[in-house]
Amino acid sequence: MRIAVLGATGGIGRHIVTQALHDGHTVTAAVRDPARLGLNHPRLTVARADALDPASLKDVVAGTDAVLSGIGAAGRRDPLKPASASARAAAEAMAATGTRRVLVVSAGPLNRTGAGQSFAAHRVWRPLLWRILRDTYSDLEVMERVLRDSGLEWTAVRPPRLTDRPGTGRYRYEVDAGPRGTSVPRADVARAMLDFIGVAETVARPVGVSA
Repeated sequence: MRIAVLGATGGIGRHIVTQALHDGHTVTAAVRDPARLGLNHPRLTVARADALDPASLKDVVAGTDAVLSGIGAAGRRDPLKPASASARAAAEAMAATGTRRVLVVSAGPLNRTGAGQSFAAHRVWRPLLWRILRDTYSDLEVMERVLRDSGLEWTAVRPPRLTDRPGTGRYRYEVDAGPRGTSVPRADVARAMLDFIGVAETVARPVGVSA
């Protein structure tokens, strides 16, 4: 499979690249500074590109089977709104090139129904996190809305608190619900995103993922 990875130098993006190569996929990693990736592999192409610019992404996504984005909201009050801006850019580039499948990283607190979550997670921690990180989550909500309106075959993976613990290769997931757990290694979020590429029930759905 041919995969394009946006945000390839980030915490999740780098894991997507390395795991995809280990799985035998051919990967194009879109980065602003190729030197930051620091990876060499015969099935890896490192492309200098701006993930917020659709024109810059057309050559990256053209001919690929799926686009996986590790780009999230960079921080509170980030003026670039990277999650939603990159979603718009990717959607435009994909529409122009005919690529259909896209998977992105979102966040567990966007689950407004509480389905698949404990009372404490939904009624206590979610409101608190929204008060602290409203700008971040609002950007992610716009990102998900952009994908819903795009007509693409999208999946928004919603993890809880991310950690840098070693990945286990195991995770729990719930479509239109969750995440059930309170944390998950970044490596296992990457694993889930790669696994979901071919899982039909995750298409056009948010999916809660946790350890």
